[in-house]
Amino acid sequence: MKVNTMAELMANGETPEILFWVGCAGSFDARAQKITKAFATILNKVGVKYAILGKEEACTGDPARRAGNEFLFQMMAYNNIQILNGYGIKKIVTTCPHCFNTLKNEYAELGGHYDVVHHTTFLQQLIDEGKIKLKEEGSFKGKKISYHDSCYLGRANNIYEAPRKVLEALDAELIEMKRCGSNGLCCGAGGAQMFKEDEPGNKRINIERADEALETGAAVIASACPFCNTMILDGVKNREKENEVAVLDIAELIEQSLA
Repeated sequence: MKVNTMAELMANGETPEILFWVGCAGSFDARAQKITKAFATILNKVGVKYAILGKEEACTGDPARRAGNEFLFQMMAYNNIQILNGYGIKKIVTTCPHCFNTLKNEYAELGGHYDVVHHTTFLQQLIDEGKIKLKEEGSFKGKKISYHDSCYLGRANNIYEAPRKVLEALDAELIEMKRCGSNGLCCGAGGAQMFKEDEPGNKRINIERADEALETGAAVIASACPFCNTMILDGVKNREKENEVAVLDIAELIEQSLA
């Protein structure tokens, strides 16, 4: 895929409507790269002018701060803010709730002021404006889909409606898990837990959450976070259900349903 970097656009004297912040998972994780591609495909199809930072994008510092390394977080954040401000970035869209939360709520005190939007909210806007056209008989029509609320999207930023509205546009049947919305259960990856060993206990959180999702009888478990996607997929594989139940990001569901 041809995706412009900010440096390339600036060299041509152009400015994008949005900066697509890819994030570490979307850049390096083989599974999350598919989410990145799906979202980029949607942007291309709809004709949104966007760019990425490419090699100039570094981790937002979220895992460092959550793990208690404030010094490392501030170093990473200052570096990113200098690059973003240097390009005069105003609007950022990201597919990762962790990046979203950090860029939106934690960069301002260090001098980074941006309009930061999560991709589910952005997709909802594009659907509402009629820019995203979906197939009449889409591949998910009538299918049971259960949506898992990411902690950093839901509880931390109160975004519950947008992802569900996007799923409604697919004409699918949305089945909620017992614990959902503000009462949702963490997938087990937030707060830098993704990168450390389990605490002592008798069951992994991601398996507990995957079990709750499987109980709904949904054919698809939808997520809006690359970390949640990994954790729930691992839980579904642990229960040997990966051939029956798909774990997909909302961007992938939309991309597969584009008219």
